[in-house]
This record gives sequence, structure tokens and C-alpha cells, in this order.
Amino acid sequence: MNEDYNSNESGRPREECGIFAIYGHEEASRLTFFGLFALQHRGQESAGIVSSDGCQVWDHKGMGLASEVFKEPTLQKLPGKLAIGHVRYSTTGSSVLSNAQPFLVHFADEYYALAHNGNIINAQQLRQELESSGSIFQSTMDSEIIIHLMAPHLKDGLEKALVVALSRVEGAYSIIMLTRNKIIAARDPRGFRPLALGKLNGSFVVASETCAFDLVAAKYIRDVNPGEIIIIDEDGCKSLQPFPVVKPCHCIFELIYFARPDSQIFGQNVYLCRKRLGHELAREYIPNVDIVMPFPDSGNYAALGYAEESGITFEMGMIRNHYVGRTFIQPTQLMRDFGVRVKLNPVRPLLAGKKVLIVEDSIIRGTTSRNRVENLRGIGVKEIHMGISCPPTTHPCPYGIDFSSKGELLAAKKGNEKDIADFIGLDSLHYLTVEGMVRATGMNEDCFCLACYTGNYPLAPPEAINKFCLEQKLL
Repeated sequence: MNEDYNSNESGRPREECGIFAIYGHEEASRLTFFGLFALQHRGQESAGIVSSDGCQVWDHKGMGLASEVFKEPTLQKLPGKLAIGHVRYSTTGSSVLSNAQPFLVHFADEYYALAHNGNIINAQQLRQELESSGSIFQSTMDSEIIIHLMAPHLKDGLEKALVVALSRVEGAYSIIMLTRNKIIAARDPRGFRPLALGKLNGSFVVASETCAFDLVAAKYIRDVNPGEIIIIDEDGCKSLQPFPVVKPCHCIFELIYFARPDSQIFGQNVYLCRKRLGHELAREYIPNVDIVMPFPDSGNYAALGYAEESGITFEMGMIRNHYVGRTFIQPTQLMRDFGVRVKLNPVRPLLAGKKVLIVEDSIIRGTTSRNRVENLRGIGVKEIHMGISCPPTTHPCPYGIDFSSKGELLAAKKGNEKDIADFIGLDSLHYLTVEGMVRATGMNEDCFCLACYTGNYPLAPPEAINKFCLEQKLL
């Protein structure tokens, strides 16, 4: 889990990371930049690209958005037909340039660049073992551990080294790797995080989400299977399945919140899945209201589905300012709600005197929702009800999502819908049931990791998570 959780001022769950790779294209680094641009929602702290022409390797990384890190002169200094890229939000390791990815090393006359989305839950234990045997780390990323685990076995070949390394790590990982003449993609055996394979004419493309394929005009082929390693080189695309098959544990929160609505992940179109979540919510909860509305943009699609199912008029009662910068001068205490109002502003004539239902995709700390509800009360909204298109988030995630591990999960502290509604200032509140949420996906419950809602962790979480759960009486 991220040690810098309190820096998340919004109270929203934070994006993880986005990865993109391409093999065999004259404009590899430029297309990788566009791929990262499409995946920017998955991480805004840093961006990086490593490219190769088959002989030499180049890299560039920086803090900030992809559009800030990469300009035209920079991309021209990243030649070659192979490239991988990464946009990052830190779930492990602090937010500094040395932790930006891809991570690049030169070892035994070969270059190895690696980019990773997920969280290795036994990283601390592995790092201590490696350091005690002489390994010297350049960063605090768990991704670097994979390179160190590979190093002693590279004499037996890249495939063997990667299989041995990945057999030691536990947790969630979708990985892309670059050598001078190869691109490798790998996904953990439980398939926590999405990873897709595509093709652009004769070039192979790999990305966290299919929305990146759409931007570069690549065709989606299939998902990288859980536990699969794909090696792409001049001979084509080779698939390895070296690990025992286990029950899949796709992160359902990807469908609810993280992935872009125009992506296809876990065999599902995200937009349509979120609308079905709204349909299921309406089958469970219909208060007496005049309109249904989202807090844009997160609740938009579930709210549309809710309106379709319930027959209640859908309105965009809050207008989002899309031109707010990434960083902001913190408001004074006298203007403590300024940070809320600058992003979302209510349509007063539409909402004043009305009974409204707000559809949201999740509540984590509840502070943002409370401020927004207070803002609506201030303009004369008569009643405010809220429906959440997922169950209460009661348990931290050790697999790459930055929920709180410091007792800041509102549903864990408050325990029931009435107390949560009182805290936020609502007339009523309803969370979608686990059964309704799973039904909306059209898939079997056994396909998903539901630990943040149920506490049933598919892999034993780190001690910090166990401590939190004990303190909150969740175990």
C-alpha cells in the first residue's frame, strides 16, 4: 500500500498505473506517447518511455503528465521500432523521479527495461532477502525487485529467468519488458489487473486498456491471459503458460471506477457495465425524488442506467469545470469549500426546491461527498438522497489500489448506511448489494476479487492490512 495516502486530498481512490508497449513500428516512441496519453487516467505523477532500435536503447522519464514530460524534440531522441511506456501513480514507493518507470538497467551486455501495474505484496520480504545477499537497489519500487530476481538466472536465458522471478513474487502484476530486440508482456496468475494484446498492421501492441488501441488505430486481439507470458520478437508472438492455473481474481473496481468507459476489460465493455450497475441500483432503491443526477464524471454512466430503469428524469445538475489544473493553491479556512466549488458547480434554477437522487460510483472517506452535499443544501435543494453503484468499501486493497490503510474508510468506521448518511448530510443512502454488483457484470462472482467489500482476500495481505482490519474490528 502507498505510504503517502494522506496526500490524496480528494478522498477518492487513486489510479494505479498504465502501461503500453509496441513492437515493430517506425514511430514506436510516438505511438507509445499517444498510448500513455490515452491511459493518463491511470496515473498522473510521472511518465516514461524506453525505446530500442535493436542495438541501442534510449529512455526519458519525468514527473507530471505525459504531455508535460514529452515534447516533440524529446520524442525525436527516442528512435527505434520497439518501445514501452508507463504512467504512474505510486502504490509502492514514494513519488520521486527515481521511482518513475520504466525501470532500466544494463546487465551482462543487455538492456532490460520494465514497467509494472499492480502491487507485489511480498515485496518487502523479497527486498530484504536480496539486500542480504548483496543486491543494491536504485529505487523503492517493487518493480525493481523483479529485475534483481531475474539477474542470477539470465545465464540460462530470458524466458527461464523471467519464469523463475515471477514464480517468487506474490500479488498483482501486469508487466511489460523491453530488451534490445524483444517485447515481453506478463500477467499474474489471478489476473488482478487488465492487460490486452493488439495489432497495428504488422506491429504488436500491448496496453493496460483497449482505449489506448483505439487512439493509435490498433485492433484488439485478446486479453493477455492470467499467468501468461508473451514474448514478441522477429519470429512473431510466442505464448508461455508456465504457472499452475488458479481461480481468477479480476479487480471488480476496475469496472466500477478505474478503467475508462470506452475500454474493454475482463471481456466487458466498461460503459455498458456501469449502466447496468445503475439498473441494478434502481431495482433495489427508489426514493421519492424529482430528478436523478451524478456528480460528474464518476457517476455519469450508473446514473444514466438508474434513470433508464426507474423512469426518473435524468439531469446534469452539477457542471464540471474541465479546465482546473492538476495543482492548486490551497484555500484558506474562510474558503474551505473553494476546492469543491471550483470543480463542480450546481445549476441553481434546476435544483432549488427539488428532491434529488445523486448516483455515485463509490464513497471512500466521504469528505468530498459531504462538502458537495453541503453546497447543494446551500442553494435550496429540498431533499438529497444518494445511491452508490457498489457495496460499502470496508477493507483496504493490498493489490494496487490506494484505499486508506489508516482508518479513513468511512464505511469501516461508521458501519451502517444511516450513520454514513448522517455524516454526509443525506436524507437517505443506499449501497448496491454485492449480488447486484456482480449480476451487473454478467459474470460469475468467482471471477472477481471482492476483498475491498467482503474482506475475503484471495492472497494473504501484508501485516499492515491485517493490523488495520483488527483495529477496525473487520476480522
